[in-house]
Amino acid sequence: MAKDVIIACDFASRQQTLDFLGAFEGHRKPFVKIGMELFYAEGPDIVREIKRRGHPVFLDLKLHDIPNTVKKAMRVLSALDVDIVNVHAAGTVEMMRAALEGLTREDGTRPLLVAVTQLTSTSEERMQRELLIGAGIDETIVHYARNAREAGLDGVVCSPLEAAMVKSACGPDFLTVTPGIRFADAAKDDQVRITTPARARQIGSDYIVVGRPVTAASDPVAAYERCLKEFLNQ
Repeated sequence: MAKDVIIACDFASRQQTLDFLGAFEGHRKPFVKIGMELFYAEGPDIVREIKRRGHPVFLDLKLHDIPNTVKKAMRVLSALDVDIVNVHAAGTVEMMRAALEGLTREDGTRPLLVAVTQLTSTSEERMQRELLIGAGIDETIVHYARNAREAGLDGVVCSPLEAAMVKSACGPDFLTVTPGIRFADAAKDDQVRITTPARARQIGSDYIVVGRPVTAASDPVAAYERCLKEFLNQ
């Protein structure tokens, strides 16, 4: 199973994003995450342009709505030829199945579809006090992962700290896409459940999503290559 480092291009504009990616000319073209801020600012054209430049794309829009709406939205997103898309697992098994149906093209091909379990900024205390979820965070994440597997999804987005338990519950081929990655010598920022690239590899992450440690680095290419070296053990 392929492993990779995904850079979270959480920029506000097309120009900022393309300027950033321009630094990688002549280097390995990184897997890129396009999130809500950039997609809502620039629309589908930014996805097409980044794909045209040869980058794999994780379109991180976290769809969560009634099943029919999510199905129709996924049908639109499937035409963008991205590599990974996601939904919120809290949207229920029925919604995730509808997402999968909408995403699958007439020829049977589709991007990978993963479900967000709990955001890495969410602590167990917040989950229980604010979301009124009485179970512990580990139990909740494993349950959501099992729901995603039941719905036919390829994997989940979870903290790297939960990757091993997700693999144990859902099998070694069930993908774990893990944000919340920081270098050992970096600030935590607003993340709660985090670890290093090397530790994420050891725990069982298939893809790590790295944002500010690369995008805000004085030398983003060097920071990205450090991520690759630590995560892929090269």
